[in-house]
Amino acid sequence: MRDLARRWLDAWRAGNVADVLALTESFSDPDTGGALSGARLEAHLEAVFDRFPQRQMEADPAAAAATEHTIVLDWTVTAAQRGTYLGMPAAGGHASVSGVDVLRRVGERVAVTRHFDRLALAESLGHAARFLPRTADGFQYGISMGAGTGRAIAPGALTLTWLDVADEAEGADVNQLTYEVVKSLRHSKGFLGAAIFEIGDRRYTLSVFDSLSAVRAVHARPHQRAMRRFFRGGLCTGAYTSVWSLERDSLYLRCPVCHGVVSADQTCSCAGGGDSERDRNAPPQAGPLFPRPEE
Repeated sequence: MRDLARRWLDAWRAGNVADVLALTESFSDPDTGGALSGARLEAHLEAVFDRFPQRQMEADPAAAAATEHTIVLDWTVTAAQRGTYLGMPAAGGHASVSGVDVLRRVGERVAVTRHFDRLALAESLGHAARFLPRTADGFQYGISMGAGTGRAIAPGALTLTWLDVADEAEGADVNQLTYEVVKSLRHSKGFLGAAIFEIGDRRYTLSVFDSLSAVRAVHARPHQRAMRRFFRGGLCTGAYTSVWSLERDSLYLRCPVCHGVVSADQTCSCAGGGDSERDRNAPPQAGPLFPRPEE
């Protein structure tokens, strides 16, 4: 049994799909959704070896617990990430994860059940897991991120873009492109920040600028590259772009002393004197988030 396990392990380390298939009756791991064999296993192996090449797999069959027909291999794998995994784009990182393979002899082949922690694998690639409810009652859930500049300037224009992706791999590609675009925009005059979020197969980007002229002046190379990928490279199944001018904005704050609501550009009457009871009971007047020059 140990010799069979050693040959199977060597084939896996080498990334040789044909040799792994020749030795494997069936294979399952947390990504397969059940036991695979034949063409389905071949496709899975090719995806794994392409996604994580240059693997180093530490395991010692000689030290493993074994019987005549079963062996349990403890292993640790480190590998470069070169393809999308669970929506995580390939960004040059290295994965590291430990797990257990249970090999059961079936003639001169093995039925393999692999166990490992996908959360630990994601964390090794620099990702934190977030759990989302399933779609229900017409509600879909997603994830988001924000990128600010720290510039306390009144917003004058918003841009809203969404892209529809065909599959998980394309979604990860779009996420990486969006990251590069927003990163480059942070150095653009007039750019104030962006919110990026995804729901289902749609990727949204809401960007804020100080003026419409700042939007028109966007010529960053990552942005141009993303546009070429869409119009000429077959990226995504659909897209929407828009530019919006700001009509008004308002910010209210709750006083930590009296708990009344006041406009952000005013001082609460409980700290400023006067008829605080009357002032607190009066309807609050909306104030701008950022002061604007007198017209």
